Amino acid sequence: MSGLLAGKRLLVTGVITDASIAFSVAKLAQENGAKVVLTGFGRLSLVERIAKRLPEPAPVIELDVTNQEHLDSLADRVREHVDGLDGVVHSIGFAPQGALGGAFLETSWEDVAQALQVSTYSYKSLATACLPLMQAGGSIVGMTFDATKAYPLYDWMGVAKAGLESASRYLAMHLGKQGIRSNMVSAGPLRTMAAKSIPGFSDFEDAWTQRAPLGWNLTDPEPTARAVCALLSDWFPATTGEMVHVDGGYHALAA
Repeated sequence: MSGLLAGKRLLVTGVITDASIAFSVAKLAQENGAKVVLTGFGRLSLVERIAKRLPEPAPVIELDVTNQEHLDSLADRVREHVDGLDGVVHSIGFAPQGALGGAFLETSWEDVAQALQVSTYSYKSLATACLPLMQAGGSIVGMTFDATKAYPLYDWMGVAKAGLESASRYLAMHLGKQGIRSNMVSAGPLRTMAAKSIPGFSDFEDAWTQRAPLGWNLTDPEPTARAVCALLSDWFPATTGEMVHVDGGYHALAA
């Protein structure tokens, strides 16, 4: 077996459609020699159908990151397909409509709490659930949308992403002694299912396509997936607590 991820055993969350960043990660990982297990939430039959479009059909495990029973049993359920994990991809995020769209000052704590639990705390929850499978170390990679700036209408999801980026740094600190790296990939806007739920998403699209120094393709998740796969590989053995931008260079520009 050859490829950047030859022999790696990976758990990939967040596949909803074949336009998902997570789907592109899973596809590229398989093409580079990895064994992939997917998780799904809600419409599990849809995820199972999408999984069959991969180069090698991947098993799908149900995972609600807010369900402690799902988290507690995750390691055993993954072991039904692979004997351990070398990498985990966190591509999970959700905010109720009340937490998006410009009503930042009026958003209820209930909506904020849900956004933070699903989009932020779940990074730690997923990591600790997978620890029994990562005895030999490995790499955890999460997906973010650069939270160093405030974006119109993104509101509490932006706050959740800021927490996610910080959580990754803390995981890097606490898991480093176990040989586990934690990094983020900050992608530019992509026309995924998740993006469609964000009010005014077209405003992000227009800004990126017009200003990114390298240009930006709104429908191509592969550059992002390549960065994720690189961080999952052995080619970044001493990199942790980092955030890699895959956004055509947009983040480097002044407002």
